[in-house]
Amino acid sequence: MLAIREALGMSAADLGARMGVSETSVLSLEANERDDRAQLGTLRRAAAALDCELVYVLVPRAPLGTLATERAVKLARTALAGVEHHMALEGQEVDAAATRRQLAEYAEQLLDSPGLWRDGRA
Repeated sequence: MLAIREALGMSAADLGARMGVSETSVLSLEANERDDRAQLGTLRRAAAALDCELVYVLVPRAPLGTLATERAVKLARTALAGVEHHMALEGQEVDAAATRRQLAEYAEQLLDSPGLWRDGRA
């Protein structure tokens, strides 16, 4: 916001007048924005006063399907690790291909079940 205001040659007092607030309030808003404490409603008002549009967006780091699948695989791996350990202790190891199939099947089930993102699962 500060960079746009300055690029426009607008003083904090001018922006304050356009927003209906004091110069001090504008300076405080700019400090709050810098410190990640500004409220969206206030930023929206400032954007309008600067003839700008506020764009607020969350951008996933990976496709959402990929994120969900990775979570399900992680949960499945955690759940099956205990079973594999106990079976190995009893001399009943399952071959790697069967383990991969079980992991994939369980992950698929988890994708369709509620609570995939519930804290405490993994």
